Amino acid sequence: MGKKIVESEIKAYLDEKVVLYNNPNFIELDPISIPHRYTLKEDIEIAGFLAATISWGNRRSIVKNGHRMLNLLGDSPYDFVMSHNTRQLKRLEGFVHRTFNHNDYKYFIKALKHIYINYGGMEQLFKKYSNEESLQPAIHHFKSIFFELPHQARMTKHISDPLRGSAAKKINMLLRWLIRKDNKGVDFGLWKSVSPSQLSCPLDVHSGRMARELGLLTRKQNDALAVEQLDSSLRILDKKDPVKYDFALFGLGISGELEH
Repeated sequence: MGKKIVESEIKAYLDEKVVLYNNPNFIELDPISIPHRYTLKEDIEIAGFLAATISWGNRRSIVKNGHRMLNLLGDSPYDFVMSHNTRQLKRLEGFVHRTFNHNDYKYFIKALKHIYINYGGMEQLFKKYSNEESLQPAIHHFKSIFFELPHQARMTKHISDPLRGSAAKKINMLLRWLIRKDNKGVDFGLWKSVSPSQLSCPLDVHSGRMARELGLLTRKQNDALAVEQLDSSLRILDKKDPVKYDFALFGLGISGELEH
């Protein structure tokens, strides 16, 4: 009985913080501001994927470079991906965000075209390889397919693989953006063929610290096993939409606030 009381208290506390942080006012300072530039499904997918790919380091720098990244593609990222030529790819030269450089960027454009032409797009690929409970197997297959074209070995580090032990924070964040829909104006809810119940929390230093302080996570490393453990805890709190709590955990982690 005691555990149920604690769970209900944690749920009430986190539900309150979800309402606070799942708010369009926070978009401008977050990488999700980059796909929010667009309205076409494919433009949002591509902008979101590219923004998520460079989402490590200083958030201000991520947002600035994410907008610069998309400016290089013109008004429609999808049109650029599908119709680019060698001359147009030269536009990307000089782009760099930490270890992601213009050669990586050029490959990512080619690989995205490969996925849209040969696999029916990102949503179809994730739908095909997900299971009822998780999208983590689909991330593994997505990475494998993404690197089917000739590429430098170093490029593969830019997409993590949960089946190799990674928390895969960036791609789980992208999936939250594209799949969750709650009419709050933050997440897009674009993908209808996969469910928010299959999502995993984008585990990082902030959300991980808060999850441990609240007793939702005991594993010390932020890895695939920690994601699985946190998913189990969050699905007890809300089976249908567990990853809404990412807003609460990340927001609490950034603000430094935690009531006891």
